[in-house]
Amino acid sequence: MSYLVLARKWRPRLFDTLVGQDHVVRALTHALSTQRLHHAWLFTGTRGVGKTTLSRILAKSLNCETGITATPCGVCRACTEIDSGRFVDYVELDAASNRGVDEMTQLLEQAVYAPGVGRFKVYMIDEVHMLSGHAFNAMLKTLEEPPPHVKFILATTDPQKIPVTVLSRCLQFNLKQMTPDAIVEHLQYVLGQEGIPFEVPALQLLARAASGSMRDALSLTDQGIAYSAGNLTQAAIQGMLGTIDQRYLVRLLEALLQASGPGVLAIADELADRGLSYQSALDDLAGLLSRIAILQRVPDAPTGDVQLAASLQDIAQRMHPDLVQLFYSVAVHSRSELALAPDEYAGFVMACLRMLAFVSPDVATPSGSGSGGGQPGAENPGPEVKEVAEATVPAVSAQAATPVLPVAVTPKQNLPTEAPVAKAEAEAKPVAAPEDVPAWEELPATVQAAKSVPARPKASAASEPTHPEPPPESVPEVTPVSSQPETAVSVASEDSSEPPAWLEDVPDDDTYGPVSDDDAYAADLAGAVSAQMASLDDVEDSSTPPRLDAMTSAAWPALAAALPVTGWASELARQSEWLGVQKNVVKLRVGLLTPEQSAGRARLATVLAEHFSQPLRLEIEFGQTGEDTAHAVAQAERAERQHQAELAVQRDTVVQAFIETFDARIIAGSIRPEQPIAVGRTGA
Repeated sequence: MSYLVLARKWRPRLFDTLVGQDHVVRALTHALSTQRLHHAWLFTGTRGVGKTTLSRILAKSLNCETGITATPCGVCRACTEIDSGRFVDYVELDAASNRGVDEMTQLLEQAVYAPGVGRFKVYMIDEVHMLSGHAFNAMLKTLEEPPPHVKFILATTDPQKIPVTVLSRCLQFNLKQMTPDAIVEHLQYVLGQEGIPFEVPALQLLARAASGSMRDALSLTDQGIAYSAGNLTQAAIQGMLGTIDQRYLVRLLEALLQASGPGVLAIADELADRGLSYQSALDDLAGLLSRIAILQRVPDAPTGDVQLAASLQDIAQRMHPDLVQLFYSVAVHSRSELALAPDEYAGFVMACLRMLAFVSPDVATPSGSGSGGGQPGAENPGPEVKEVAEATVPAVSAQAATPVLPVAVTPKQNLPTEAPVAKAEAEAKPVAAPEDVPAWEELPATVQAAKSVPARPKASAASEPTHPEPPPESVPEVTPVSSQPETAVSVASEDSSEPPAWLEDVPDDDTYGPVSDDDAYAADLAGAVSAQMASLDDVEDSSTPPRLDAMTSAAWPALAAALPVTGWASELARQSEWLGVQKNVVKLRVGLLTPEQSAGRARLATVLAEHFSQPLRLEIEFGQTGEDTAHAVAQAERAERQHQAELAVQRDTVVQAFIETFDARIIAGSIRPEQPIAVGRTGA
């Protein structure tokens, strides 16, 4: 008798012996036990997971001489003939070679006849996605309403290519890929029954090489038995598969952590001498790094390899989590770059040198690492990184908080020099600690950063330049919000109506250059803002900041229109209605809040806190707004200007003469009133 391969010899013949498909077995067992039998089933999944095996077991369950059952006897004529492939009422059709409409028509013509020896005619169509479109259309009607004695079983590895009209007529079961542990367990049972010695690490290598397919695992086992002369050892399977010994990769990681270039090249040369695949080396290295990352987050997780458990635990404790993620990315992306390299050796070496370029003592070993590995890299930066951060962040904050004033810029040599004493006092001024932040910590960070900026030191009289310049101490100190044009509006709105004293002493020459149209417009705009702000009832003196509790809903539209904001923050202010203030919490109501306006809420809160010179929080509620919004006031004013413009045109004597003489008429909507300056905007 000829040798029967393990994949055929150990094919499951009952539902109980099927491995890894419990969800499908449960559904089919319940359906057979309750006699709720569908007329078409569709099994999907990758190769070697049990699609054909399930169809044969199901055919035996339907045609067993003991009756329709979930546990066929396996000894009756129907069961034995189905197992041997000789049952006349069970037809397995390969759609790859019978994909035309003619073959499908011939099959359907035979389906109308009653079964010869069995209870049902069972048609199993393998790789059904290979059928042509006409073949699918030909079988639709029969697949939807087949004769009572016909059952269809469809199997495919690519269900996306099956028309939805076919999918809707079948019960679909997706078969899972086999897990490596399930494959190893089944191989142990098979080899134990065969009496073949084996090593568990060798079976683990076979399970990983099978990639979820039990048939591939059994076929590789057959090959391993022949290669190792009936003794499945780890060394023999590694030689057969050409896989990398994990100890090489552990040594490679040790050399990388020690920043040893010669050590990395020595390991690459050893792999070349043994003829091992660099593609497999990068694959295994990525898998090893993933296990190290898991150990750093879950120290009790199984490593999957008892021999390397101690080494992986040691590397997980010494290797920084950021470095693990970086090495993993380099290994994964370098696999696709091997095809572009001059040869695989050069591609592998360059991948290792790329990892080596990012290794430094501060990054490779996390400070204070315990048994569970380090924490994320942001929590344990190296000494150099921390020093740079402490030196850079305050400088950036001070630069961002320095007000940008709209004044002319003189050459660098004419700038006044700060007095050393004043500069030392400014540097020695303490900054509020984060613990001193009051309960209104939700105040935007811009205001808090502005309050921590020391005042500008005054320059001495001896350091003044020949030409009088605008001294910094005479300019009102204003914290900018976002952009230079808005800062200019803020300065003008908080200044008094009289120009600063230093402007009167500026000589009438070209030291500062001519005044541009933009400067003139900015001055007009600042004047308009100052005039509107001065009209508020609760603002009596420009030197005294307005009181937040004195703000009323009637005064809010004017303030909202005059605030130095743009974009969605301006729209939020102009379309909101003042509800009141309670314990530094400003409450507004809007009719509709878009995501962009939500983003402008912090901006509006910052400007209001600067205007009232006190911390506050902003609460927005949704509801119908009345006429106490800047938008409603502006609409009313626009309508009134339009009405007055139309009345002025109608009362004009020249227009009346044209109407009487030439029978002229005024076109509705053609009259446009004169547009005023838009307060709080960057343009008219």
